[in-house]
Amino acid sequence: MEKFKTVLDLHLKYSSALGYGLVTLLTASGERIFSTVVFQCPCSATWNLPYGLVFLLVPALVLFLLGYMLSSRTWRLLTRCCAPGARVRCSSGLRGVQVFAQISVAAALAPLTWVAVALLGGSFYECAASGSKVLEQYLCRNRTGCTDQLPLVPCSKDQKSDLQDLLKELKAQSQVLGWIIIAAVIIVVVIFTSVCRCLSPVSFLQLKFWKIYLENEQEIFKSQAKEHATELAKENIKCFFECSHPKEYNTPSIKDWQQISTLYTFNPKDQYYSMLHKYVNRKESDSIKSSEGDVMLPVLGFVDSSGINSSPGL
Repeated sequence: MEKFKTVLDLHLKYSSALGYGLVTLLTASGERIFSTVVFQCPCSATWNLPYGLVFLLVPALVLFLLGYMLSSRTWRLLTRCCAPGARVRCSSGLRGVQVFAQISVAAALAPLTWVAVALLGGSFYECAASGSKVLEQYLCRNRTGCTDQLPLVPCSKDQKSDLQDLLKELKAQSQVLGWIIIAAVIIVVVIFTSVCRCLSPVSFLQLKFWKIYLENEQEIFKSQAKEHATELAKENIKCFFECSHPKEYNTPSIKDWQQISTLYTFNPKDQYYSMLHKYVNRKESDSIKSSEGDVMLPVLGFVDSSGINSSPGL
């Protein structure tokens, strides 16, 4: 039991890193399966380029769109923009654009992993490049008969020196591009994270406390929601079979649910750690409204992205 508790604590502590690591691992594994089992370059001057690009870019696009769909911040942003009476607030614009950019950056992890791993493997690039008229001029300089042979390079089984040299050159180009993408992504992430932490008004230890609070709030919310829903369901079923009227249950209104489902904004004047925290501390009968000084900090993106917000079980 203690070992299980230790594993659970590690999961809660490093859930974000574990999630990104799992996405990267699954994407890399999927690419290897595609390149070895599904992918078969047609070795045709007409089809090599579109076929290679489809395998390189279309799965990346699908993963990018899935990144949007699986992000709880996407649905919170839509709640903020599309809820009745919210269009004016959404059309004011800059905060929504900022959040959309942050969601896009997070969603780009899996597609960039796919493209980088595919380029390191080389199969997709070799096929696409061998059908490119632009690269043909570069690759076939000072090579006789290269134009006819180039589309056949990915399917070459023999050891002809010219074809093998072309294959090695294409693989080298592909792998260099793959490492450039990996290095560029790491550099951008390090710079972006460092700048966000540097400009953040929230200290490192307060962020630790914030995450602990959210973990507990999400766990208790899920437990209370399940208990409340169970009692309401039992009461309704009991009344149905007994042909009686149910007793009154106090549940949040649609407006209440919409308010705690919108995107979190930080205000240095208030110590609110979530939209739920902000909602219960509002003045009686008031709604949660944006006030002067409210900002959306990239470093606090985890407030909208964690636990119950994205759990399919709730």
